[in-house]
Amino acid sequence: MIILGLGGLGRGAAAVIARDGQLLAAVEQHKVARNHTPGVLPMEAIRTCLELAKAKPEGVDIIALARPFSSESELHLELRTQFPRARVVAAEHHTAHAAAAYYLSGFDHATVLTLDRNGDFRCGARWQAQGTRMQLDKEMYYPDSIGDLYSRVTELLGFNANAEEHKVQWLSTEGNPAYAPLFEQMFPMDGDWANHTDRHFFDGERISRGGFSTRFYQGLGLADGAAVPEKLAPDVAASLQATVEKIVLLLAGTGENLCLGGGVFFNSILVETLERFGQFQNVYVQPSAGNAGTAFGALCIAWHEVLGETQRMGLGSFCLGPEYTTEEIKRVFENCKLRFQMLLTTDAILSTAIDQLQRDRILAWMQGRMEFGSRALGNRSILASPMNPYSTENLNVFIKHREPSRKFAASVPVEMASEYFEVGPNARYLSTVGRVRPAHRDKFASAILGNDMVRVHTVAEEDNPLYWRLLHRAAEVFGMPVLYNTSFNLFGDPLVCTPRDAVRSFYSSGIDALIAGYFFVEK
Repeated sequence: MIILGLGGLGRGAAAVIARDGQLLAAVEQHKVARNHTPGVLPMEAIRTCLELAKAKPEGVDIIALARPFSSESELHLELRTQFPRARVVAAEHHTAHAAAAYYLSGFDHATVLTLDRNGDFRCGARWQAQGTRMQLDKEMYYPDSIGDLYSRVTELLGFNANAEEHKVQWLSTEGNPAYAPLFEQMFPMDGDWANHTDRHFFDGERISRGGFSTRFYQGLGLADGAAVPEKLAPDVAASLQATVEKIVLLLAGTGENLCLGGGVFFNSILVETLERFGQFQNVYVQPSAGNAGTAFGALCIAWHEVLGETQRMGLGSFCLGPEYTTEEIKRVFENCKLRFQMLLTTDAILSTAIDQLQRDRILAWMQGRMEFGSRALGNRSILASPMNPYSTENLNVFIKHREPSRKFAASVPVEMASEYFEVGPNARYLSTVGRVRPAHRDKFASAILGNDMVRVHTVAEEDNPLYWRLLHRAAEVFGMPVLYNTSFNLFGDPLVCTPRDAVRSFYSSGIDALIAGYFFVEK
């Protein structure tokens, strides 16, 4: 039984494939094609998934699609042409978010909360899940949307809405939530569920800076329509973040297990708030919580609810994309006229990497299968030593060209993480933040956000044996098994996929050296 799941066809298109209940591949269109036309099938991602699964289009049994998608009759005809034997299953957007969160969590029962800007008119829902069934409990409709409010404030602060909300999240760690009462007025609650947003704080005639009204600017103490001063921006961000956290804690309710899906839960500080202060014993967030992740949800709905199967799937390392052979990497390097060194063993790879990091050099690291999602999990990473006093400046300013408030992650073996950090299981996929233990504050000063928060990535040997070994080798040399890790991509590009992507990013940046497979290149 081969199921192909498709999601994000309007924005963030992705394909996933499973055979007999085992996930074999998952690929986002923009990583393999660097483009996607909304409403069109992500054919490059589909072809890559089929190749990785060693499957042919005529062998696909079910196509599971997450809404929204346009031109339904045309799309159905194209699917029938491309996949002549396949049955088509369509899933509502938030149902797909919920299914991806619940069925991949491993819980046999849970409360499931989904929140995004809008999807099929819904912008939020709460479900009670048991076994292979999910029962809708509450729902929210656009424009009463937490995600929409966050996007509006993102634009208000000078960032790009629907793309740079993460910048507001990190900026919030530098501010004081002085305006939280203002935001709470905008998004009132009715018991444990959201009431209609107060539209008096918005002006539909204004098409810039988030579309806020005179009343909102009065609440901030600013002239009507004025730009938010730079010194005030962290406080506005902190006020928004604090309000969202308070609201979401109420929306989640109480219970034993909580599953989270939808783009709002890319906010890892919010996830950590639910882990620390929520009324649940266990919290799981789908690591690709946005539109692309609905491909997993559609697939799970087909497997569990349509076919009635009880066997659960697992995400494993979440490195479900393509990988490249030694010959393929060599061919690209030779075509690019690079002077490279071939490392003959995995021990040579590890030794060379540690040597570069020990010399305070920034290292690009490309190994194995590409990660799904936007977070580097040790296969498409830029690495630095925590002993390097200039790591913040080098990584953020000269390589990533991003704001100082956006910190990189600290990768650590999962079995040793508690010695350095307080962090929950969602750190496996970089979906939460941790807290640095007092004894190690000075060591990780360059990576610390407000309130001792640190982005922590816990690495298990079974998930990523080579990267796990690199961290243990770092312990031998640096005295602690931690490396700073940020995604191997530049200037808003998606995570690198191919060897050619890696070469392009390497030579377009201040990265000092690159290890791709068994090949080493330095500037």
